[in-house]
Order: sequence, then C-alpha cells, then structure tokens
Amino acid sequence: MVMLPDLRQTVALTVTLALATLGGLAAQAMGMPLGLLMGSLLVTAVITALDLRIKGQGPVMPNRFRVVFVPIIGVAIGANFTPAVIAEAPGWWITMLGLLIYLPVAHALGYFLYRKVGKLDRATAYWGSVPGGFIESLAMGEAAGGHPAILSVMQFLRLVLTIIGVPLAFGWLTGAPVGSASGAHLGTGAEIALRDVLILTAAAVAGAFMGRALHLPGWQVTGPILLSGVAHAMEWTQAVPPDWMIGAVQVVMGAGLGVRFAGLRAGAVARAAALACVVAGLLMVLALGFALMFYRLVDQPLAAVFLAYAPGGLVEMSLVALSLKMSAIYVTAHHVARIVLSVLLAGIGNRLGNFKD
Repeated sequence: MVMLPDLRQTVALTVTLALATLGGLAAQAMGMPLGLLMGSLLVTAVITALDLRIKGQGPVMPNRFRVVFVPIIGVAIGANFTPAVIAEAPGWWITMLGLLIYLPVAHALGYFLYRKVGKLDRATAYWGSVPGGFIESLAMGEAAGGHPAILSVMQFLRLVLTIIGVPLAFGWLTGAPVGSASGAHLGTGAEIALRDVLILTAAAVAGAFMGRALHLPGWQVTGPILLSGVAHAMEWTQAVPPDWMIGAVQVVMGAGLGVRFAGLRAGAVARAAALACVVAGLLMVLALGFALMFYRLVDQPLAAVFLAYAPGGLVEMSLVALSLKMSAIYVTAHHVARIVLSVLLAGIGNRLGNFKD
C-alpha cells in the first residue's frame, strides 16, 4: 500500500472527519439510535464503497488516530465502578459460564450456514464464523488458508450489523426511542475541574499503555477501564468525560468502520455478504434466547444480558451500553470474556477438526 504524503493524509483525514460529523449530526437530528455513530458510519461507508474521491483521495481513518480516542470510552465505563456494582459482580458467574455454551453454538451455526449453504471452503467458513476476536480470526483464518477478502467481509458485517441492529431492536421491542434518540446522554454536560481532567487523562493514557504491556484483550479500552475504575472507586474523582468528547468518539468510531468498505468487490463477496447478514441476525436471536434464560438469575435487566451476548465489537457494544444506560461494566466484562473465549475455543476446535485448506 502506497503511503500518502503527510499533507495529503491530513487533508484526507480532515475531509473524512467533516463528512462523518455531518452524517452523524444529520442522523442524530432524524432521531436515529446512536445517531453520531450510525450516521458517520453510513456516510463514510457509502462514499468509500462508491469510490467517490475528492482530488483523487477517498475517506481515510488511520488506526493510529482512532486509537487516541478509544481510551475515552474506557474512562467513561470505569466511572461506573461503584460499591453497588462491585458487590453485584460475583453474581455474574452464571452468564459468564453461559458464554461457554453460547459461543460454540453460535460458531457451529455460522459454520454450518457458510459451509453447507454458502459452499465456502472449510477454513473460510470456520474462521469467518468465529463470534469474536475480529483481528485474531482474520489472522488465524488467513494462516489456515482462508480467503482474506471474504473473511474480512464476514467478520466485518457481523460487527456492523450488530451495531445497527441492536439499538433498532431495542426501539422496536420497547416501542420507544433509545440512546441519543431519546435524549439520553453518554457523558455529562457539566464542566469538570482541572484536577478531574488530569486524573481522567492519566487514567486514559496510562491505562492504554498498561493494557498494551499486559496484552489485555481490547487493551485500548480495558486498560483505561481498570485505572478509571480505581480512581472512581477510591473517590479521587467523580467526573465523567463530557458529552462532546463522547460524541467525537462516536464519529471517529463510525468513520473508522466506514472506511473498511474500501476495495471490496461486490461480485466476489456477494454470497458471503448475504449469508453474513443471515448469520448476524440468527446470532442476535440466539443471544436473545440466552438472555431470556439467564436474566432473572443475575439481577440484570433482560436488555443488559442480551447486549452482553450480542455478537458485536467490544468498543462498539460498550458504547451502546453507555447510550442505553445499561450496566456498562457488566456488558463490557462479558465482551472481554467473549473475545478471549472465542479465540481460545476456536483454536481448540481447529486443532481437533483441522479446519485448513
């Protein structure tokens, strides 16, 4: 891949952020759930997929830029560490153990559809249906002989369709708007003192470095969650990142997902994309089924348990939890476990079944 000169990269990034922000604001004004995230995603995805360019350059969102914003989510989630939440945590073991059943069932369901209906090769079908660990699944699937482009589409659509489908499903089930569409706020509009700014910034930066050094799953968000949680539990601060900052994170996350549509060939991946839509829908139905079985046993609302099992990304599902005023700590803890267990169980299954081509 040819690297853009710094000036062109900066201009392209600025245009991308401007278009993503306009799309996010428009979606928010129309009452779309998680409008800033969804609108920025849709605008950049459409522009990227249609290969529309300004002065020869399409939308860009460098990962090194995106990573700067992700720790903010961790700091916001860490603010939910309260004595009440900590006291509840031991009771979550039931739904944690439920992941050991849910994940193999979800993986087997996806593999069956991709293999028997989609007629994909074993490696692509197997690693494309892993219900967690986006990057790990792509790397391990390609190493096993899977088709990189099709794997990317299958795993990416699992994330995107879940992000889009979950808030819409909540709105349909409850008959009321959710998240930003209902006027709910992810952060706080109140001003915070300089001391709070320094503490939250330290939690974000030091937490990210700590998470990376310890090789934590989703280190950009889990590290800051831990340090922010300590700071709030010790009552060093009660501050939360402001609304505008959480809104900026949504725009960056949405644009980062949207630009991944670059280079996808519709003809080559159409069948996989269609099946990915079916699989994503079935996995959400499966997640709802497990939530119905377990939610009364963990003293969590049905919606929170459903979100904990939803097959989306860690960062994005955490954002949804914050938006819907769910127990963000509960949801995030389950998605960290989902990523780890998905990769571990997929590796064990691969050794037993030798899903290579």
